[in-house]
Amino acid sequence: MKRLGLAVLVLLVAAGCGQQQPAGGSVEKGAAPQPGKLRIALVPKGLAHQFWLTVKAGAEAAAKEFDADIDWQGPAKETEVDKQISIMEDMISSKVNAIVMAACDENALIGVVQKAIEAGIPVVTIDSGIKSDIAVSFVATDNVAGGKTAARKLARLVGEEGDVGLIPFVPGAATSELREQGFLEGLAEFSNMKLAQKLYSMSDVAKGMSVTEDMMTSNPNLKGIFAANEPGAIGSAQALKAAGKAGQIKLVAFDASNEEIQALKEGSIQALVVQNPYQMGYQGVKAAIDHLEGKPVPKRIDTGVTVVTMENFNDPEIQKFLYPLK
Repeated sequence: MKRLGLAVLVLLVAAGCGQQQPAGGSVEKGAAPQPGKLRIALVPKGLAHQFWLTVKAGAEAAAKEFDADIDWQGPAKETEVDKQISIMEDMISSKVNAIVMAACDENALIGVVQKAIEAGIPVVTIDSGIKSDIAVSFVATDNVAGGKTAARKLARLVGEEGDVGLIPFVPGAATSELREQGFLEGLAEFSNMKLAQKLYSMSDVAKGMSVTEDMMTSNPNLKGIFAANEPGAIGSAQALKAAGKAGQIKLVAFDASNEEIQALKEGSIQALVVQNPYQMGYQGVKAAIDHLEGKPVPKRIDTGVTVVTMENFNDPEIQKFLYPLK
């Protein structure tokens, strides 16, 4: 009996040791957070693209600095709105202290954000917000300004005249619609330019390639394209290269994944409108923690954009934007 009691005691001690968490960082799904620490849910629009991994890195840096845990969960694809709502509901049920999220759909996520707030869980939106001011703060690029910047850069590249195409990503996604709005407003500044066609990439590389091919076929005089996010840009660059039109049809793209940077170097992309996803993650978590501690938080935090071309590519400040994880 004494041996049995000792064995049980050893097993209990071992089980207790196995539940310890490191100071700050991510909590994997199903793992218990460290007692006494704030638990911040981070719910991105997707998991696959480099943009979201950089957001995660910024969030984890803030968690480490402020001694919190990050629970990172999101849908596999940015079009999986129902999946994101389900993840949000799970986070509410698990009683996280706050939620930092990028909405797959600006309308569909309002209800679950309201549900979180009613449960006493503050929500900070990043990158893609909701059509409501109920969130504590919105941490993002000024996407209208970014779209205008893209239009002006594309105009200069094509000589301020001719037909151009627009490749937004997901209908109903606030980020996509705001970049489209900004691009159209910027394009209106050039009387000799015209939007020939708009086709959605659905945040999918293969779809981005397909719609670019369709756009070139339907518009033989096409002089330029604006691709509004990473997968659309990668697909568009691949289509232009395959058609022998790289550099002939100018391509301006949002974001700066490794594939996009390589396309810039090769000449398939002429300019990148680069966001700061690391700061989105960092500032989003910081805003959530500040709010929980009763500190004032700005309703809108702009993380800015920078235009990158091969002319400024090697500037030290540009390198920091392109490689924030180094």
